[in-house]
Amino acid sequence: MLSPRMPRGQALGPLVLLLLVGGCVASDTESTDYSDAEVLPDSLPSAPAEPLPEFLLEPEDAFIVKNRPVQLRCRASPATQIYFKCNGEWVNQNDHVTRESLDQGTGLVVREVDISVSRTQVEELFGLEDYWCQCVAWSSAGTTKSNRAYVRIAYLRKNFEQEPLGREVQLEQEVLLQCRPPEGMPAAEVDWLKNEDVIDPSQDPNFLITIDNDLIIKQARLSDTANYTCVARNVVAKRRSSTATLIVYVSGGWSSWTEWSECNAQCGRGWQRRTRSCTNPTPLNGGAFCEGPPFQRVTCTTLCPVDGGWTEWAKWSACGTECTHWRSRECQAPPPRNGGKHCSGNMMESKNCTEGLCTRYKKVSIEHASHPALAPGTSVAVYAGLVVALLLCVILAICVGALAYRRRRRHLHGDITDSSSALTTGFHPGNYKPPRQDNPHPLHPSAPPDLTATAGHFRGPLYSLQQAVNDSPHKIPMTTSPLLDPLPSLKIKVYNSSTLSSLELPVDISSGDGEILSLKSVGTVGREREYPSHTLSREPGLSTSATLGNLGGRLTIPNTGVSLLVPPGTIPQGKFYEMYLIINKWDKTTLPSEGGQTVLSPVVSCGPSGMLLNRPVVLTLPHCAQLDTPTPDWTLTLKTQTHQGAWEEVLTVGEETLSSPCYLQLEEECCHVLMEQLGTYGLVGQSCPPQPACKRLQLALFAPRAPCLSLDYSLRIYCIHDTPHAFKEVLDLERSLGGVLLEDPKPLVFKDSYHNLRLSIHDIPHTHWRSKLLAKYQEIPFYHIWSGCQRPLHCTFSLERGSLAVSQLTCKICVRQVEGEGQIFQLHTDIQETLPPHSPLPSGGSCLPSSHVGPYAFRLPDSIRQKICASLDAPSARGCDWRLLAHSLGFDRYLNYFATKPSPTGVLLDLWEACHQGDADLVSLATALEEMGKSEVLVVMTTDGDC
Repeated sequence: MLSPRMPRGQALGPLVLLLLVGGCVASDTESTDYSDAEVLPDSLPSAPAEPLPEFLLEPEDAFIVKNRPVQLRCRASPATQIYFKCNGEWVNQNDHVTRESLDQGTGLVVREVDISVSRTQVEELFGLEDYWCQCVAWSSAGTTKSNRAYVRIAYLRKNFEQEPLGREVQLEQEVLLQCRPPEGMPAAEVDWLKNEDVIDPSQDPNFLITIDNDLIIKQARLSDTANYTCVARNVVAKRRSSTATLIVYVSGGWSSWTEWSECNAQCGRGWQRRTRSCTNPTPLNGGAFCEGPPFQRVTCTTLCPVDGGWTEWAKWSACGTECTHWRSRECQAPPPRNGGKHCSGNMMESKNCTEGLCTRYKKVSIEHASHPALAPGTSVAVYAGLVVALLLCVILAICVGALAYRRRRRHLHGDITDSSSALTTGFHPGNYKPPRQDNPHPLHPSAPPDLTATAGHFRGPLYSLQQAVNDSPHKIPMTTSPLLDPLPSLKIKVYNSSTLSSLELPVDISSGDGEILSLKSVGTVGREREYPSHTLSREPGLSTSATLGNLGGRLTIPNTGVSLLVPPGTIPQGKFYEMYLIINKWDKTTLPSEGGQTVLSPVVSCGPSGMLLNRPVVLTLPHCAQLDTPTPDWTLTLKTQTHQGAWEEVLTVGEETLSSPCYLQLEEECCHVLMEQLGTYGLVGQSCPPQPACKRLQLALFAPRAPCLSLDYSLRIYCIHDTPHAFKEVLDLERSLGGVLLEDPKPLVFKDSYHNLRLSIHDIPHTHWRSKLLAKYQEIPFYHIWSGCQRPLHCTFSLERGSLAVSQLTCKICVRQVEGEGQIFQLHTDIQETLPPHSPLPSGGSCLPSSHVGPYAFRLPDSIRQKICASLDAPSARGCDWRLLAHSLGFDRYLNYFATKPSPTGVLLDLWEACHQGDADLVSLATALEEMGKSEVLVVMTTDGDC
């Protein structure tokens, strides 16, 4: 009897099957006996013309949904028979559904077979492997097997592994809604619903669905306030997560201040008021209300109106020909002011001066013609009065002339003091007066005064010759005076209790340098505030200093990226200070980081601390913060060190207020600090959740420079901040140790993820070299790198060669953060050769002069600066003023800082000078002015500048 499964002899065809049913086969003409054969051959010899079966349709993977069986189908040609084999066993012939057809093109037989697989069959399978089935097709040429088709039971669990959570976010903030669908077979597909509408990222690019099925809203909008649902589905069922409500809120912002109101008091002291509203923007969806008062009030004083008052009447005038005389008064007691009323009444008054006689005489003479001799007498009196008045005027003019002549002669014949009194009483070199007779020390060219003896008491100004030329004509210019001929140099000693230094200022008359010749305050330095001298150590290559005055200058520490810009006018006119700039060594200072903060810049001291500055200076510091991410992941803080050594926060970037003493302009590799108080500063940072911050590091590989004469050889790899100063420090250290840089440093982005830095060496030729490292790798702890408290960090790989004849070393050094980024050094060197020094200058660390003094320190000429300031300082109703310039230059992060300065444009130009000290051409500034439409300034820049 046949077994329910197909035996191997089934492949021999129908003829063999008939013989097997009979139980045995015997032939008188055949010598072959198959009756005792336990295993039949797979196939019988056939004509070679028939090819092997080829599957036109192979069974595909299928899932059993609930209790519904699945159908597996395969089709092959040419095929005499096709049977399924599931999990290594043949499927019963009765379970096959077979169909035959003829291929009209080739004339070959096409056979198609179906089987049905139930849930019970799949569940009865024990083992780790899934239930599978495979087709086997026969032809006269042999057999062909199809691919395996796996049959699995489909399901989808009810509970989500992670459901989205509702939250409140600020406008334009990135939002992440996470969803982990339930476990299922096949794996569930995920759709996101927004208020029951399917989200299609192709229709709205503000949405992004990640490969992990998370929903990202790139910039939250008010319209994104909605209910979000994660839907998981497969062939079995569909599951919905709980709804997550997303609320996009808007924090309020103040509008611009209104104009000041009129003073509420019409006379005397009152109040003025201005207001602002929290409508820019208005708080929405629970956003924070604006901080600060909605109004401001200042005192004002209104001038009270003063009504005019009459003065006393003047004396009566002489009697006139009309027999009247006059008198007048003025409205000057007091005069009307501030809108007061004018005096009421007549300004002039007249009356008869003959007590009526003149009127009576006229009447009589007209009527009776009496007293004919009276009229001639009256005319003589009038003429006599006029002559007397004329004589009085002539006498008065002669007296005034005599007084003026005597005063002029007294001015021309004054006295001259000696050199000592000249210096102590404010001697003006533009005037020359004859010596007085009682002077015990006459001024003589051959006896120059002792200027150094009285320099400590000198208070008066010493003006340049250009000023003397413009004096009044009666003054004799110094060009013909022998007063300064024997004084080729004027040495003025300035003593200070802390520095005890002297300042020698050459008097070069032809230079015309008003700052050098103006020694107004040199002698009073001893009476000014004494600034304590700094006790910081000045390491070679880590400090610089220069004596600066009112013209300003720039201090630069070469190859470190650290500089200090002192704009013109920062130091008061006539004063000079020895200013310094020092990078503090890490082992000699307390670092400003605390908690989770990390040091991002060198700690720099500039001074003298406590000196009075008329305008902000610009301190440039390199930093190693990675700032190219689209979302802010750093909280950056500028700190300063007190005299007691403690660190205090100066400002946090993005949280400035009107009371912030500094402004920090942040760039990718450095920052520029506008400040009015010199001292010790450093930049620290901290990760801003939810994204971890990253630092830019450099990996530098060093080896011994001299030929190796022993069997031991070492490689040192440093992990340092990606700043010019840090790289310079390692170069100096290795130079003292006799090491040399093998190749340019490689960058590495180090993430705030609490994972260590792992270093390992690979591909060492073990036939000639062996590593002394017992472990597979070395690690630098995360905290040592992130805190920045240990400098410089390095690992050493100690190697040993088999013999002194081995000179070539080839290996690979891998450096990477665990679960982070990494770098690979491909090393191929000859240890018997003397390696040449390899000291590339880092980015931003080009060798610039350590100091520039005066106009040579600035790229922008003073004439152009004054034109730009005059054009943009005044506010413009169209906004085409310094605010638009700040926006064009990228300095508009906090405009209130510049608004508090007397010349906002001047401070902006100082910041521009600091940002472009290496490549400061006027083209970028001219482009910004051209976009603003300031053509009149462009004409000046084209004429006076280099653009």
